[in-house]
Amino acid sequence: MKKEFSLKWKRSVQPRKQRKYRYQSPLHVKRQFMKAHLSPELRKKYGKRSMILHKGDKVKVMRGSYKKQSGKVEDVALRLSRVHISGMQISRKEGTKVFVPFQPSNLMITELSIEDKKRSRILERPKKVSP
Repeated sequence: MKKEFSLKWKRSVQPRKQRKYRYQSPLHVKRQFMKAHLSPELRKKYGKRSMILHKGDKVKVMRGSYKKQSGKVEDVALRLSRVHISGMQISRKEGTKVFVPFQPSNLMITELSIEDKKRSRILERPKKVSP
């Protein structure tokens, strides 16, 4: 296996190579891994299936022990490909509270924060019409 990252890499059956691709990918590629599905209402409104998560978005957890709980995105850890949500914390043995990390694929965006001008322009683009 090669040690440096390659954009020409297509696919592999081996999970270790798939994990290595994700772990070693540069930040501009990891950003694409931070996408989450939009709720049916937002999907209909904006004509998009998924969006990149941003701080301030309201999300609903779809998988795991926090299933069906909602909260606001507090932090997006791009290097780790994890998202922290307000209200979902665990307490450590010494008593400190820590955010639970979530994978973006296990979340659904229910409300978008449109404070970012670039993001609002992306949402205002004309909808793709399927034949």
